Amino acid sequence: MYTRDSAEVLGLKVLGWLAAEEELLPVFLGASGASESDLRAGATDPVFLGSVLDFLMMDDAWVVRACDAIGVGYDAPMQARQVLPGGAEVSWT
Repeated sequence: MYTRDSAEVLGLKVLGWLAAEEELLPVFLGASGASESDLRAGATDPVFLGSVLDFLMMDDAWVVRACDAIGVGYDAPMQARQVLPGGAEVSWT
């Protein structure tokens, strides 16, 4: 079970992984409208970190790659997302 703090830490780890992904980072920037400088500011914003996890969960292959790189279970992003702002509003239908 994730706390708010541990969920933010996971979001930050995913953001770091994403920033190192040369092919995927531009996709995130395009989808989110964020700039590379926004990444630094977003690193301390729980709402932004939630959007990073939302983006990651759009593709199972991304989840697998990120979780393998970070060393967490494949369900970790979803569990962490649920405790960040807006996480309870996710609709899977």
